[in-house]
Amino acid sequence: MPREKLKKYRLLIGKTQEQMAEIWGITLSFYQKIELGEKSPSIQNLKEFKKRFFNADVEEIFLN
Repeated sequence: MPREKLKKYRLLIGKTQEQMAEIWGITLSFYQKIELGEKSPSIQNLKEFKKRFFNADVEEIFLN
């Protein structure tokens, strides 16, 4: 299942997939797989996401 909320958040803050991956500290291919719903971020990945995108609602984006 694609993560539409992650894509919506990315577009809301005006970032490309490349920029999101770079800020998050993951590879572009891994980011793309997360956004497409092919992979799920680990707990550590989610912690890093929250640190770098502190205004994002991690629970809403990834758990709902």
